[in-house]
Amino acid sequence: MNDSDYTLLNSQVRALLADEADALASASNFVALLNDAIDDINWLGIYVMRGDELVLGPFQGKPACVRLMPGSGVCGTAVATRRTQRIADVHQFDGHIVCDTDSRSELVVPLLVSGELIGVLDIDSPTPDRFSETDQRGVEKLCTSFCETQQSRDHFI
Repeated sequence: MNDSDYTLLNSQVRALLADEADALASASNFVALLNDAIDDINWLGIYVMRGDELVLGPFQGKPACVRLMPGSGVCGTAVATRRTQRIADVHQFDGHIVCDTDSRSELVVPLLVSGELIGVLDIDSPTPDRFSETDQRGVEKLCTSFCETQQSRDHFI
């Protein structure tokens, strides 16, 4: 996808989530919309913070790891650093947690609502080095839009 594709998708995210009062329904539709729009991926979902661990939330793909610890794996590193993790080859990432053996690259974006880390968006691809800087910027903007729609609602955590 290019920048204009992400801009269009961002408009769709905002329109889809604008009037939904239920955070779980919004998260489910957000995941489904992105899964449908982003090509060459095999898993896309949200892990939510529950106490001191990440717990599987709405997702599209094969069954996944249910609980992940902050600081462990790609998702846990995104939580610990509060920074996006764009991994070209997950097999080269020290401490990678294998949930789907088909995954080769990964993009994980922290989800922050009013400064509070509520979870991460995790996207896996079977293609090495699938995610570009453009993808990272685009998905980060999508996550910002998602989080902005959640600011006035109770989180689903």
